[in-house]
Amino acid sequence: MDDSERTKAADALMTASADRVAIAPLTETLGGFDIDEAYEIQLVQIARRVRAGAKIKGHKVGLTSAAMQAQFGVDQPDFGHLLDDMFFAEHEAVPFARFLQPRVEPEIALVLRSDLAGPGVNMADAASAVSFVVPALELIDSRIRDWRITISDTIADNASSAGVVLGSRIRRLEDCDLRLTGVTLHRNGELVGTGAGGAVMGNPLAALVWLANVLGARGSGLRAGQVVLPGSMTASVPASAGDTLCATYAGLGSVSVHFSAAAAEGGA
Repeated sequence: MDDSERTKAADALMTASADRVAIAPLTETLGGFDIDEAYEIQLVQIARRVRAGAKIKGHKVGLTSAAMQAQFGVDQPDFGHLLDDMFFAEHEAVPFARFLQPRVEPEIALVLRSDLAGPGVNMADAASAVSFVVPALELIDSRIRDWRITISDTIADNASSAGVVLGSRIRRLEDCDLRLTGVTLHRNGELVGTGAGGAVMGNPLAALVWLANVLGARGSGLRAGQVVLPGSMTASVPASAGDTLCATYAGLGSVSVHFSAAAAEGGA
């Protein structure tokens, strides 16, 4: 894949996002491309958005649980970037019109106290780099029609990132066992998912280790103050206009999101 093909792929995804019209899988319309090429397409889009004024506020790790890999037919994790306009305040309605086909995932967000970069990052390094954890909901979305994604399609599409809602209860890492932290996810009062932190690569910290080492191999790293979403503890749940979803975590409190039908856009 040459520069013109990467540009064409990035253009297609950014146009789909701007027009709110999903497209066919790029791996079909542009031919097959590998994971390294997919990350290059992702970075083209991130660079454009940063040049336009966006700020990188962290990263997400996706497809870390067996439930998520089975749901989307993939067999390995991926990562994407979290930008400042993707963060929404918990008690403000999120405009549904901003999305194409959103889904919601309950996660335990890790907030870093220090920089972290591979290679060679281990669990002890990861734990010492985390300042605190908060309950979170990731709002994922795909610019690929009907979520018909391969691993390369979703990586190129910034790992299907779309939004983040952080809860207000802050806990120190040493005060909780992320592996055993359970979660229930309700949509409009109905239970739609249950899980635990151990579903995320055995421990959400393992996702942070993976991310730091993968970024290090690509000449990048994580910065103090950034947010890392380590992956969903349940299968993702579709959301419609007017829906309210709430995740309740043992020992961590809860976090909720309400989707409005309003057309106005905005992050917080």
